[in-house]
Amino acid sequence: MQLWRGLEATPGDLGRTVVTVGMYDGVHRGHQQLIAAAVAKARSLGRPALLLTFDPHPAEVVRPGAHPAILTSADRKAELVAELGVDAMCVLPFTPEFSRLSPEGFTHTVLVEHLHAAAVVVGENFSYGHRAAGDVASLTREGRRFGFGVEGLALETAMAVDGADGGEVTISSTYIRACVAAGDLLSAARALGRPHRVDGVVVRGERRGRELGYPTANVESPLYTAVPADGVYAGTLVLKDSRGRHQGTHPAAISVGTNPTFQGTRRTVEAFLLDWTGDLYGEHVGVEFVERLRPMTAYEGAEALVVQMATDVEDTRKVLRLT
Repeated sequence: MQLWRGLEATPGDLGRTVVTVGMYDGVHRGHQQLIAAAVAKARSLGRPALLLTFDPHPAEVVRPGAHPAILTSADRKAELVAELGVDAMCVLPFTPEFSRLSPEGFTHTVLVEHLHAAAVVVGENFSYGHRAAGDVASLTREGRRFGFGVEGLALETAMAVDGADGGEVTISSTYIRACVAAGDLLSAARALGRPHRVDGVVVRGERRGRELGYPTANVESPLYTAVPADGVYAGTLVLKDSRGRHQGTHPAAISVGTNPTFQGTRRTVEAFLLDWTGDLYGEHVGVEFVERLRPMTAYEGAEALVVQMATDVEDTRKVLRLT
């Protein structure tokens, strides 16, 4: 898949495209429906399917300080949409100047002049331009003017809720962020269609895990990453090569929090890899959260903590069906 940042970097030989536009944070089950429709349209027209997304999140520019937690980094998003058949992805810097672009200016400058849209596929609630003044109806009119088709799709994003009360929730990035923040990784995974993942770099920590017999990979993630609620989780560590490509997974018991037994103050994500020996310092990895085992707790000394850590490892094996 082709990937570039900024309109000026658009390949000169791109040709006409089928464009879908949005943040696509999480690339959740609703997003997957929309992307599938765009890819199908592109295949029917013999054109490349192009996904246009933005960085940073528009909320940070429109309402500074309101940046939401991010479910998927740009690199992870590119990986996921490529798996869905997208041929090209353009990451457009969302700046104050860009936020003031009129709907007509967005259509002409972005979709027509640079991305050469033959068709645009968006959700039925899509909005664009300054103060979100444009909608699917206005985009359709502009499409007739500039010679591209528009499809505004109603997505089936309702998901049944587990539990005695039943009911449904609407799948959205906002809903998934709330699940992650609450430590409900099972619900997040159902909405995403896969476990929630935190990407980052393994850095040196305080090495307490090693001293206790449970050495951990301390994963430092980018600013605004959607890190789950404090607690201990069963999951996996995704290993990558130097180019960020998937190189396999390894089961892990994962701790998120400040290490209250030792009066810690810095919140960290630490993964203890089961049955593993090796050095991961400096490696780019992904931490996938499968299920929460327990809340973060302060224990009366290292011995009590070590006993609990042994239980966490066994519980991880059970959740991951390794026993």
